[in-house]
Amino acid sequence: MSQRCQNLARFYLHKLRERINNQIRATELRVLDSENKNLGVLSIKAALELAQSKGLDLIEIGPNANPPLAKVMDFGKYQYEANKKLKKAKAGANKTETKGIQVKIGTGDHDLELKAKTASKWIKEGHRVKVELFLAGRAKYMDEKFLRERLDRVLHLITEEYKVSDSYKKGPKGLTTTIEKK
Repeated sequence: MSQRCQNLARFYLHKLRERINNQIRATELRVLDSENKNLGVLSIKAALELAQSKGLDLIEIGPNANPPLAKVMDFGKYQYEANKKLKKAKAGANKTETKGIQVKIGTGDHDLELKAKTASKWIKEGHRVKVELFLAGRAKYMDEKFLRERLDRVLHLITEEYKVSDSYKKGPKGLTTTIEKK
């Protein structure tokens, strides 16, 4: 088998982390039925016979428990419900982006107001905003207190409530800070 095939096989085995029926290695299991009613601690043999008598699968859902937790239900239905839960969780998660605005030392007041208005809109939407003071040439060697004051000019114009999530940092392009919604 090629290396690529082995990697794919490992990937899919990792994705299917639930063991079913004869793949289960434990000698005793705490067994639940499809309605989550506790059927007690059964030997693997008794649990498999119970599942087969009902025409269902034995699925190990809690391998780290003591004894491991297994459920008697149709494996296809189990996968469907698991995927449904996963999709619901993904839909509820907020996706935030880090947006950026860039100003220079000599940027005019009107331009600063426009950039601050854009940053306020992004913060209202829930995004993080990276505010960067771009420095070119000799400006890189100016007093840091002066540079912070220049960066603060933009921050004072932002209308939304925010907190500084990443304080002032000096990078290769200049001085940056990151802000986000409070």
